[in-house]
Amino acid sequence: MLQDVAAGTQVLLVARDDEQIVGSVQLALATRANGLHRAEIQKLFVLQSQRRRGIARTLMQAIEEIARARGRTLIVLDTREGDTAEQLYRKIGYIEAGRIPGYALSAAGTLDGTIYFYKILPTS
Repeated sequence: MLQDVAAGTQVLLVARDDEQIVGSVQLALATRANGLHRAEIQKLFVLQSQRRRGIARTLMQAIEEIARARGRTLIVLDTREGDTAEQLYRKIGYIEAGRIPGYALSAAGTLDGTIYFYKILPTS
């Protein structure tokens, strides 16, 4: 991932509380000619002890601004069905595009569904 950041094809933002990293988000920038208008949120996390403080929302707003500054007008992402992030994405304007059952193997060994979302970013 750090190689992609150095190459300019991925963006990594972190949220800090003093010196501790309390959250992070990654944005992959499409590099094919037919996709230069889009990007994908790949990871968003906030430490459990730091949740419900607006950190995830702030990270998402910041990464959307970076995407827009880099000419991206469409962001896509997926999240595990039933995750708390699902509600966040809906609240900040992401639209459900579809669901895939049994998509990812959980730490508990079960197959969880995923939900795909997208957001069209307004242009200046």
